[in-house]
Amino acid sequence: MPQPPTPIPPTAATAPVGRAVSRIGETVRGVFTVLDEVRARTAALARTRRPLTRGDLAALRPLLFRHLGGLIAGIGFIAAPGLLADAPWYLEWWQDDPPGTPVQLLRDLDPASSAFYDYTHWEWYAGPSEGAERTICGPYVDYLCTDEYSLTLSVPVTAGGAFVGVAAADVFVRRFEGAVVPVLREVPVPAFVISAAGRVVASNTARWIGGSVFRGEAGFVVHPCDGLPLSVVAASTASPLRS
Repeated sequence: MPQPPTPIPPTAATAPVGRAVSRIGETVRGVFTVLDEVRARTAALARTRRPLTRGDLAALRPLLFRHLGGLIAGIGFIAAPGLLADAPWYLEWWQDDPPGTPVQLLRDLDPASSAFYDYTHWEWYAGPSEGAERTICGPYVDYLCTDEYSLTLSVPVTAGGAFVGVAAADVFVRRFEGAVVPVLREVPVPAFVISAAGRVVASNTARWIGGSVFRGEAGFVVHPCDGLPLSVVAASTASPLRS
């Protein structure tokens, strides 16, 4: 017969879980701090340059390029439809490239085209446009940009009290795992990171793989990462399912 789970003394797991929550929160806040920079710079452009054009947004590039690499695989500003005088739809979006030269993402933004890319339907845009201060979308396979398993973090950009678009960044899940799985492995029970939608992002156990959905389960405790749409879930007992 299988053995029942072994109770873990609260103090044995509490400290490692706390460290995991802290490290994961610190990692994600670092990306949002970068997005706050992009937001502030874009809002300043929107306030001072009327009408705003694609050429004006090129002023963001030194800032965007500086933050590409490491966790961030793609970054930019996505304009609200109708914001720009010379482009009703537009993304000032740049991607990390192994040789080291940023590559601009180009998509068909002609509403009359059959290949039109309507970015307003994506969660990473819809969340900020509907008032969410911080949105984390994914993990998902980014077929439109990189074909990588990714997260997209985003924040709203406003100017004069009006929503003007979204500042966003892509983080490959493999890079995120490289940053946070070591601290998850220090937790002596099954533990994993979930998005606000309950989707598993990173884990220390094969029982809860990336992309699976956690909808609550007896024996697990959810530990929110304060101020972020992300939580660490940890078992309250040792489990044979951990590997």
